[in-house]
Amino acid sequence: MSRLIIVSNRVAVPEAGSKAVAAGGLAVALKEAFTAYRGLWFGWSGKIAEQPADTPTIADRGRVRYAVMDLSPQDHREYYSGFANRALWPIMHYRLGLAAYSRADYAGYQRVNRIFAQALAGLIEPGDLIWVHDYHLIPLASELRGLGVANPIGYFHHIPWPSGEVFNTLPASNELLRAVADYDLIGLQTECDVHNLSRNLVDELRAIPLGGGSLMVDGRRTRIRSFPIGIDVEGFRQAADRAGMNRTVRDTVAGLRTRKLLIGVDRLDYSKGVPERMEAVDRFFASNPDQRGNVVFLQIAPKSRTEVPEYEQLSRDVNEVLGNINGSLGEPSWTPIQYVTKAYPRAVLAGLYRAARVGLVTPMRDGMNLVAKEYVAAQNEEDPGVLVLSKFAGAARQLPEALLVNPYDRFEVAEAIRAALYMPKAERLERWKPMVERLAREDVDWWARTYLTELEAFRTIEREPPAAAEAAQ
Repeated sequence: MSRLIIVSNRVAVPEAGSKAVAAGGLAVALKEAFTAYRGLWFGWSGKIAEQPADTPTIADRGRVRYAVMDLSPQDHREYYSGFANRALWPIMHYRLGLAAYSRADYAGYQRVNRIFAQALAGLIEPGDLIWVHDYHLIPLASELRGLGVANPIGYFHHIPWPSGEVFNTLPASNELLRAVADYDLIGLQTECDVHNLSRNLVDELRAIPLGGGSLMVDGRRTRIRSFPIGIDVEGFRQAADRAGMNRTVRDTVAGLRTRKLLIGVDRLDYSKGVPERMEAVDRFFASNPDQRGNVVFLQIAPKSRTEVPEYEQLSRDVNEVLGNINGSLGEPSWTPIQYVTKAYPRAVLAGLYRAARVGLVTPMRDGMNLVAKEYVAAQNEEDPGVLVLSKFAGAARQLPEALLVNPYDRFEVAEAIRAALYMPKAERLERWKPMVERLAREDVDWWARTYLTELEAFRTIEREPPAAAEAAQ
């Protein structure tokens, strides 16, 4: 059986004795891939060490072998907190004003990718497929090619790929474009992302379109395709069915009494539009005073990247907006916005999604946004809630029956909240059914299987290892 090597920035190694793939966003998404292949999962351990080892720590867990590397404090500061999350992340999400580029950070980003490639190269076997994930590791294929690795290497970009006018503001943009073109197959979330990257390669590197999503870049062929990531639809449905047994869900539902629940679930990030969403809820109550005391908005937003200054500022901004709204509208018996920064497991979230009449998923920009899909999957098939969804989320392409809104317009979002709350059951069912059916067809298993089937096709392409080709010149 062929072996699949998955590379991601962060790798959580399951406890010894467990044969299951570790729980977590990417781990859950790739579970199907590891049932079809023997697996090796490589990446950062999540640990910081003063003197990291040059070779990875290996742990075997059933069908999957884990190989993890520690980072030095400097590597973590420059590669992760610096270039990846203060330069690439804001640029990819169209937030030019928040981007902070540093040559030292970029050098650290390149250095860690080189260290990872050197450590990984010794673990690669001739028949392996290599699947690299996300913006932290854009240069990895280029580094591996330089070490003579000729295996099929694919890349999946989980966040948006912006237009050339935005991406090219990054000082290292052309180098990154050349690096991404060293992948055989580049997977993106939407056709818009595909257009943006393809157009930029043509305009900046004079790539030659070959048809079918393929481009010739500096004499090398790469293919760019849309593979919208899915979720475990059946798993979420079952979790929602069982959620009544969970104490957190029971207490939340009991506390609502006759009130209707609006819910938002996001990692606390400026791309998610949490303060803007709160302001839209405030606008809703201002326009619909009869709903004060009758509707509650629950925002769950676990904190992340607290070492990045922009995220600390965002936390302060959210608390200020929250305090102003609850202070001006709240009553002793009613708090309009309940804000929780604790992370909850799927079993709890599925129950809260089902209890909510409206799911508010209004990011300012998002590659896909799986919360939108989770909310739809968790609904009661006889009496579903309504999804209010940002038109700037990748999920909007697959869920056009949602109430699509401009998250920058709090009046429009407020009107959508009102429409969702007053929507008759027949219309709610009419909107929900095609969405859940589409999500069931294009679930997470479909996503992994479709991508890997296409990556497998690159096994048949004969090519000389880069090191050997250079030596022959």
